Amino acid sequence: MNPSASFLGDRDALEVITGTPTRLESLANLLGPDRIEHSPAPGKWSAREIVCHLADCEVVFAFRLRQTLAEDHHVIQPFDQEKFAQHYDAYDAHAALAVFSAVRNWNLALIRQAGSSALSKRNTHPERGEGSFGEIIETMAGHDLNHIRQIEAITKKTAAA
Repeated sequence: MNPSASFLGDRDALEVITGTPTRLESLANLLGPDRIEHSPAPGKWSAREIVCHLADCEVVFAFRLRQTLAEDHHVIQPFDQEKFAQHYDAYDAHAALAVFSAVRNWNLALIRQAGSSALSKRNTHPERGEGSFGEIIETMAGHDLNHIRQIEAITKKTAAA
């Protein structure tokens, strides 16, 4: 299991990933343009950088979902999130949120169309081993929850300051 999926617990993955764009938009609006840039600690991502990371990951998840459906036993291409993050200064939060939301909606349409029979379609991650289409969805949901918690913590910390 991907470590991100552990954040899901007993929550429904599809329900989580469906609600994430709205939750992120709400948090971004609550933070505003100044507080969204606040880093909780040296070397830690700001809320804007987290949203940029989520947008990048959604593009990656889009490819993984489609490749898993299209190929027999697709081998997933890993990526280095820190190398992706080197370019986050180029993006603002609202642009990143727009990309995340659009690609998430596209992914949700695919997931719903593929149906429950696709959940067991197998893939392999070179670092994590055997997986499935359904496990990608669970990973997406756990990943969302982890980063939403981080942004919520930034929101609380900056509100108190």
